[in-house]
Amino acid sequence: MVKPRYSIVIPVYKNEGSIPALLQALDELAVTLDAPMETVFVVDGSPDASFARLEEGLSTVRFQARLILLSRNFGAFAAIRCGLGEASGDYIGVMAADLQEPPSLMRDFFAALTEKPLDVVFGKRLGREDPGMSKLFANVFWGLYRRLVQPDVPPGGVDVFALTSAFRDRLVAMSEANGSLLGLLFWMGGRREFVGYTRQEREHGKSAWTLKKKVTYLMDSVFAFSDLPVRVLMAVGLIGLGVALLLGTLVVGARLLGAFEVPGFAGSMLAILFFGALNTFGIGIVGNYAWRAYENTKQRPLSIVSLQLDFPPKAS
Repeated sequence: MVKPRYSIVIPVYKNEGSIPALLQALDELAVTLDAPMETVFVVDGSPDASFARLEEGLSTVRFQARLILLSRNFGAFAAIRCGLGEASGDYIGVMAADLQEPPSLMRDFFAALTEKPLDVVFGKRLGREDPGMSKLFANVFWGLYRRLVQPDVPPGGVDVFALTSAFRDRLVAMSEANGSLLGLLFWMGGRREFVGYTRQEREHGKSAWTLKKKVTYLMDSVFAFSDLPVRVLMAVGLIGLGVALLLGTLVVGARLLGAFEVPGFAGSMLAILFFGALNTFGIGIVGNYAWRAYENTKQRPLSIVSLQLDFPPKAS
């Protein structure tokens, strides 16, 4: 097969309903580009028929493709890392399979990367057609992410981006576990640009990006890129120490003045409970950092490929 100039990496999980429309949109995109394009689909242990739909559909498209099946569900960011490692183009885009970010964005991304001295291009949401509660939770999540992890991330977050192969090589070389792919991209810096778009309403299936996964991802990001939890713990500890000294002074003063003969049970219990809870909280924070450091020492692969298929482009 001909070496492509452009690559698009797409993680797939419970997307069987959107596969036909996705392949059609990518087929239309491929014929508008000025050089060959490939797609790298990474099926992240999806329990539905996504892999079978892709295997059938990729035999009829006009772009070359690679279909990778992971041995189980490792998470979207591990799947993206796997796809980035397999992409062979000079310019590589990453998008979701649900078509909420239009594939035509890739044309704008690739044009920016080829015409300007850039390392990475991010999609910046100018609006979103999501339901009200979903939009609210997303805004809260990305607000916390910007405040606690990376203030450079746009207010609506980032779900789609493209980068050069050289920048990709530097990204995949950092194979830390339980980290944040988006956080790494912004931590790396580089020459970046933002392209605005409106996120479309989801037409097929239900998002697998659940509240639990959002909380887990936010925690991974905070512990990977910020020492804020430790600084908060230190501040709470100092405040607690000040409160304890104040209460201790009052108790000693009251005892010397004869206000009571026997120390109060309530005061003792409050002090024990407060510092016991503070100690447990501190152990939990330190334990999170220690666990993540230990996970990185294992050097386990972030994903395991079970099957890989290559599809040459169908003749026009």
